[in-house]
Amino acid sequence: MPFTPPPPYPASHGLASGKSVLVTASAGTGLGFATAKRFAEEGATVMLSDMHEKRLADYADRLEAEIGRKVHRKLADVTNEDDVRALIAAAEDDMGRLDVLVNNAGLGGTVDLLEMEDALWNKIIEVNLTGTMRMVRAALPGMIARGSGNIINLSSVVAWRPSPGQSAYATSKAGILAFTRATAMEVARHGIRINAVVPSIAMHPNLAKVTTPEFLEQLINTHEAFGRAAEPWEIGNVAVFLASDYSSYMTGEAVSVSCRHA
Repeated sequence: MPFTPPPPYPASHGLASGKSVLVTASAGTGLGFATAKRFAEEGATVMLSDMHEKRLADYADRLEAEIGRKVHRKLADVTNEDDVRALIAAAEDDMGRLDVLVNNAGLGGTVDLLEMEDALWNKIIEVNLTGTMRMVRAALPGMIARGSGNIINLSSVVAWRPSPGQSAYATSKAGILAFTRATAMEVARHGIRINAVVPSIAMHPNLAKVTTPEFLEQLINTHEAFGRAAEPWEIGNVAVFLASDYSSYMTGEAVSVSCRHA
């Protein structure tokens, strides 16, 4: 397939102006930081959360320097209920309210089912699916009290596209889609929208660490019409859209960020 370079980095249009946004697992080079950065560039007040203290401080400071205003930060592990509740409380206190929650925390790995140990299976489900549930459960009371709110859950195209060695990860990400649809129906009457972003391959250093270049090249050549992986900020753009007023009639949806041709 021919290689099509990424488009220019987008200018801000103020799509998130006046909103307060919390992004989990947002310290690093992956989708979380790229998404938080796009929200901040679109005018939002943002809070970064991560379970790595130094990395969190470094990336929050970096974003502050780039946007010229305060970036809130809070350590949290989405597998710990006390951490989750403290994180939501900090977001409400520090930013005045929580308008948008982006559930980005996730754990992957390629392991064939016959080699899968219970401990690894449970850990992937605990971080990806149960962690998302905990965050949503903790955020909803404040959003219900205000009669508004927006939650965006990060799934993955492997929830739809078969891929060997991804049984645990694919199961967790498919579960996120079902969870998104069910909870969206529960809270729609409160003015709260819940949607999912379903990325295909987004290239960043963390992905390169856990995946061989040969495997990534095979996936891109086989499935991606542009002949390239997505840039992390291209995934962030879709999260911004789902949190904006332009998607006001969307809830319970799974938006694929993909250029699949097979």
